[in-house]
Amino acid sequence: MTTMGGARKVLHDALALPAEERAALVDALTESLEPVTVSPEWQGEIGRRIEAIERGEAKLVPWAEVRARLRSKIETR
Repeated sequence: MTTMGGARKVLHDALALPAEERAALVDALTESLEPVTVSPEWQGEIGRRIEAIERGEAKLVPWAEVRARLRSKIETR
């Protein structure tokens, strides 16, 4: 079996898990990756955005809406 075939099987099996177990799997896989280095400028921007969210100043968009917008843009290309 090829590596991608193995990955597809793992994905198929993972999608059959309950949501809580899928979330735990995502956490474990994320932790297994090398840490991402973020520049000081981006760290500052991330901090400003978090603060804006906490103050209620940022307009948050639900993931389902973002995904729908992205799919729409992709389909119209």
